[in-house]
Amino acid sequence: MKPTHTFRGVVMSKPVKQPTPKQAAAPGQAKVRVSREVAGRGGKGVTVVTGLPLDADALDALAKDLKRACGAGGAARDGRIEIQGEHRDRLVAELAKLGYEAKRAGG
Repeated sequence: MKPTHTFRGVVMSKPVKQPTPKQAAAPGQAKVRVSREVAGRGGKGVTVVTGLPLDADALDALAKDLKRACGAGGAARDGRIEIQGEHRDRLVAELAKLGYEAKRAGG
């Protein structure tokens, strides 16, 4: 009897397990750190948010909201959010509104 399981048109002997999406931790359980970095940026400082348990799409959406709240540019890359300028206090307050226990890191 011919196997009925197919994957992209190829008949497989065993069914292919579909990857499950990452389960995001609850906002209160994440160790979110908000720090300032200047290394490798020609002396220009950026505020970096790390430790967010989000996938790439959710991280981009959160970065967009945080950039709008700070009135600055930035990017979401490598699981981190970088906001141009010194906005640690404002970002900690915004993340607290969203339910994350964010802490200032660094000096």
